[in-house]
Amino acid sequence: MGKSLVAVNAGPRTKWNTNTLIMEAVKGAESQGAIVKKFDLFRLEEKYTGCISCFGCKKEKFKGHCICRDGLTPVLDAIRESDGLIIGSPNYLSELTASFRALYERLIFQNLTYNLESPCCNEHLIPVLFIMTSNAPDTMYLDMMQNYQQTLCRFVGPTEILISGDTLQLKDYSKTDWPWTMFDPEAKQKRHDEVFPQECRKAFEMGAALALK
Repeated sequence: MGKSLVAVNAGPRTKWNTNTLIMEAVKGAESQGAIVKKFDLFRLEEKYTGCISCFGCKKEKFKGHCICRDGLTPVLDAIRESDGLIIGSPNYLSELTASFRALYERLIFQNLTYNLESPCCNEHLIPVLFIMTSNAPDTMYLDMMQNYQQTLCRFVGPTEILISGDTLQLKDYSKTDWPWTMFDPEAKQKRHDEVFPQECRKAFEMGAALALK
């Protein structure tokens, strides 16, 4: 029987860069027999927040479980029961989306014990593929991504990262109300046509590898 994986799109668009890479990773995982459950955080029906600092997860009977019940509860439950996680977010203003941060806070904090001898109470570590897209160069936010990677490795499981930078934001930059002179539309399109397909193949391969771990 194939692995049970969870895929999470923490971006608002379902037909653009971030979700495209996530879905390529999903296809790769499915090619190895994995069954993938997908969540789009911007389309969850119930509202949700980041960690509310209630410390309920620090009680023995709730250890490793966020007790805040809202739209993220089924996402957290699915991740906890899965064999692997594919998660992606665009970069907004030098950080990941607020939706990503809400899930990240809840995902990590529920497993943090504040105990020096055993700082993580998660006994079911799972492999993670972590994807970020950005209109900045690939390397600009590498340090930030590696910091996230380190924390995810410690509290969720071994994490690989995939960064797609200098992305194409719009199909037609000429249709904006004022010129976006920070960008070269032709160069953006050229990279999207030549490099982004390579990143999609890489996402597929990484998704396939995740399903075999």
